[in-house]
Formats: sequence, structure tokens, C-alpha cells
Amino acid sequence: MGNQTPAGNDSSYFDSLELPSMTPGSLVRKFGPGMMLMMTGIGTSHLVTAPVAGGRYGYALLWCLPVAYIFKYYGFEMAIRFTHATGRSMLDAYATAWKKIPVWYVLITTVIQSAVGQAGRLIAAAAVVFYFFRMFLGLDIPGLNDDKELAFYGFVLGVLSVVIILRGRYEIVELVTKITAGILIVCTLVVFVVEPAPVSGFVHFFKLAAPEGSWLIIASFLGLLPTGIDVSLQASEWGKAKKVGMGRLRNEMEAQGLAKKFDAFSSSKEDLSVDVSRLPDHAQEYCRRWFKIGLIDFRLGHVISFIIATIFLVLAAVWLYPSNVSGNAVMGEIARIFTESVGPSLMVVFLAGALAATYSTAFNYFDGWPRVIGACCRNLFRKTAELSQTAREDLDEKRRKTWYSEYNIYRISMFFSLIASVAIIAGIPRPVYLVLVASALAYFVAPVIFFLNLYYCRTVIPKEDKLFHPSTFATWFSWISLFVFTGMSAILILQQLFGISLI
Repeated sequence: MGNQTPAGNDSSYFDSLELPSMTPGSLVRKFGPGMMLMMTGIGTSHLVTAPVAGGRYGYALLWCLPVAYIFKYYGFEMAIRFTHATGRSMLDAYATAWKKIPVWYVLITTVIQSAVGQAGRLIAAAAVVFYFFRMFLGLDIPGLNDDKELAFYGFVLGVLSVVIILRGRYEIVELVTKITAGILIVCTLVVFVVEPAPVSGFVHFFKLAAPEGSWLIIASFLGLLPTGIDVSLQASEWGKAKKVGMGRLRNEMEAQGLAKKFDAFSSSKEDLSVDVSRLPDHAQEYCRRWFKIGLIDFRLGHVISFIIATIFLVLAAVWLYPSNVSGNAVMGEIARIFTESVGPSLMVVFLAGALAATYSTAFNYFDGWPRVIGACCRNLFRKTAELSQTAREDLDEKRRKTWYSEYNIYRISMFFSLIASVAIIAGIPRPVYLVLVASALAYFVAPVIFFLNLYYCRTVIPKEDKLFHPSTFATWFSWISLFVFTGMSAILILQQLFGISLI
């Protein structure tokens, strides 16, 4: 530090920045994108995929958990790091590639994910409601069979999500979700203490095994634990929208000539770079603190997510194995973990926590995927770029009424996700199968997103910037992680398509 704003520039804006407190109590209130990442994961992957793996194969697939969490870590962190270092999102960086091919790739895969992937998330939440009304209370909807009833509950939950998001009343939902998901976490820990898994079971953390028929579950684990790598792009957009740290300062720096102005249609990736040393000391400290908060936010969620996923798998291995764990009443099967260990009295608490976890996943994706689609269009089409912004307070009449504005593309994408996902649920009413397919789909797009996040962090953030530029260890471990994930993809393809088993 020790540098000041160059002569001729106004430093009053930077000097007036309020430094965020780093006390533990204050940190929790400032958490955002990292916790969103965690909450998108503690849903289908933890409450469906992990129990399915434990119920069907015991401890055999336990090795997938550390592989997913350790080797996917930097794929997420790079996106968070990039946004804090530049004040821009990862998709802005993708837009500088030749013919914008990465942006087109993300747009196409995200449109698919917003339909198929959202169906997998939404049906998990619908399965909780279905079990509560049909199996727990003994109530059903006249004239609807089980499959149609499941689709109906999915539709109701989807409409509720879209209405809440578009009315801008997410804060209360986030609060309730955190509380009820917290209840689920506490209950899960209690059940684990009541009947802990034998120590011998944890040996499978280090034993590679692929039981017959398990390839889809393996791909699901690697795809959706802690969540899909594609969610790193959502986290980047959330981080930009949060308007703290460099995300708050970028526009002012461009206005004062302290950073180059970025245009998705004429700028190179070098124009995204920011020389932090040109900021006054106070502003540098402001950016540094918000970056540390962002990392703590993400890392804490990552660790909690790993612990919960592990506990759910081993609890299923203890209480359910051997069990196929499938069908519309899948939540009832998973609930046996709680009812058989502690008793039926815990059923309502489990269902409340399960609904909170699965619903928060679907809810976050109803915002996240449309946000990414809007960001892609912002970087692909000039007219949309001229009418960017999705925050309600930033919208003028033209942005509200022009169909191709980023805000309206965001809304259109949300409605598409709702209609398409419910249609898929109605056509393929198999909760476990849909969840596994959606998770596997996330896995097979992960290596490309991982590579791009690493590449742009390495080439855009100045090497002299020791705070934001990835360290030598982070860089090498990221390349190793990318190799592992690409290799696992090849192994799964060989095993499933060609019958060649390498595990």
C-alpha cells in the first residue's frame, strides 16, 4: 500500500467508504454468495443423492465426497476471486474470447439446465410435500394420481418461488430457509451421535470402487457436490450484484480513469484488469476486507456442506442399506433414518428441514440460471447490453418495457424454467432418476467452466497483485483438479458407453 490517488482524481469517494467489521457476529450478517452456494447444494445432492448412495451401496461410494469437495474447490474460488479482483463477473471475461464461444456454450447449457436441471431440483422439494400430505397426513388431491399430484406440488412451489423473486421479497425466505435448514443440520448431527457409523466404514474415503449400476450416482456426486461448477457463474453474478468491494468501486474507477472502461463488444480481457495499487490506502483496505469476507463465506459453507453430505451417506448406510431408495415416496424412505433411530416424533422436524433445504435449492436456481442467461445475452447482444441491470432499483421505464432488456430476458428465462421443469416432472415423474440425471448433467459441463475460471483468473488479474492473483499452489492444484475431473469424465464415459471398467 502507501499509494494515493493520482493527481487530478477525486479521492473523496474512496475516503468515504465504510470499512466492514471483521468480528464473527458481523461476518455472518455480511455473508451472501458463499452461503447461497452452500444452500443450492444442501438440497437434492444431500437429501436425495447421498442417502440413495448409502442405501444402495453402503459405504462403497464414500470416496466420491472428498474427491468432489477437494478437487472442485478452486473451480468455485476462482470465480469469487475474479469478481473481487475486477468488479466484473466471469461471464464478462468469457465475452472476450474468440467469437464469444464460451458465452454461447454457457448460454446453451444453461438453457438446458434451467429445464432439466431445475426439474431435478423442483421434484425433490415436491417429493417432500407429496410425502407430507399423502403419506404422513393421509390426504390426497381428488382426481389426481400419484404422478400428477407430484407435478402439481412442483408447479405450486415453482410459482411461489417466481412470485417471491420477482416481487423482490427474498430476504424473509432466506432467513426462514437458514433457520429451518439449521434445524435439519442439528437433527442430522443428533441422529449421527445416537448411532454413529463404525470407524471401519470411513476407510472407504480412500478406496476407489464403482459397484455395478453406480455410474450415474458417481457422476451425480461429482456433478452436484457441493453444487454444480456452473453455479460459480451464478455466484459471480450474485457477487457483482451485491455491490461491495471492487464491485462497488469499479464504475467509479472507470469514471476517474483509474481503470479501463470495459465494453463486451470491443474490449480485450486486459481491459478487465484493475491495478489495485492506484487506489488510496483506505480503498485498498476496503477491497481487501470484502475479499476476505467473501472467502470466509465460501469456505465455511464448503466445509459445512461436506460434513452434512458425509453424515447423510453414512446414516443411510447404517439405517437403510440395503435398500433401493426410489419411487415417489422417496422422502419417506429417507425419513426412516430419523424415525428408526430417534422415533416418529422427529418426523415433522425432519420434513420441515428437508423442505427448507430442497426448496432453497430450487428457489436459488430460479434466480441463478435466469440471471446467467440474462448475463450471457448482455455479453452477446449490443441492444441488451445497452439495457443491462436486473436490480429493481436500477430499472427505468425503458428497461421495464423493452422485451430484450436484461431484466426482461431474466424474467422470460424464469418463466421458461418454471414451465419446462414442471412439464418434465409431469412427463417423467421419477424423483430419484431426475435428480441423478440433473446432477450428472452438471458434472459433464464442469471441466469446461473450471478451465475458463482458472484461465481468466491467471491471465486477467495482475501477477504483481499478491492478494488477488492465484498463488503458485492454487494454480498447480487447480490444474491437477481439472485433470482429475476430466479423467473421471473419461472413465465414466468408457464404463457406461463402451463397457470398459477402470475402477
